[in-house]
Amino acid sequence: MSDEHARLRRRYTSLGAGELTAAAIFGGAAAVAPLGLFGGPHGRAGLWAALVPLLLILVQAGVYWLAARAWLGGTMPAPVAAVYRTFRLLNPVLLLAGLVAAVLWLPTDPLGAALVVAVWLFGVVEYLNYYVVRLAYPWRSWPTKVTRWRTPRLVEDLRASR
Repeated sequence: MSDEHARLRRRYTSLGAGELTAAAIFGGAAAVAPLGLFGGPHGRAGLWAALVPLLLILVQAGVYWLAARAWLGGTMPAPVAAVYRTFRLLNPVLLLAGLVAAVLWLPTDPLGAALVVAVWLFGVVEYLNYYVVRLAYPWRSWPTKVTRWRTPRLVEDLRASR
């Protein structure tokens, strides 16, 4: 294994573990969040409506990075590509359904409502980052790199798998 291959494997492992850890932390935090913050069970349902699409996208991303270690220097296996092409189409539907449900169950507390909106928007950003245009860069280089509108690695793998 070359040094570059080993470096990419470590990077993909870190990215995958990071996305799965983020999903676990967000889900765990939502599970133990004070009910009063959301104005009761109705408002908590709004939080989960916004959160579920985000969690699904984070898990998809984490699994992608961990799986991608197996095809470094090659192409994504066709069955895996088929699953991620389905996710690419299904995620906007889940985000839209999450938005509708979150609005219907929006917490009455302004802080809770702002949190629900922020969670849903984060889900949209994660979807865009993985399936539309790369948005994640180190903070120092973010302003210059994000304006290059690069194709996400996942999309490149999907294209190469055809």
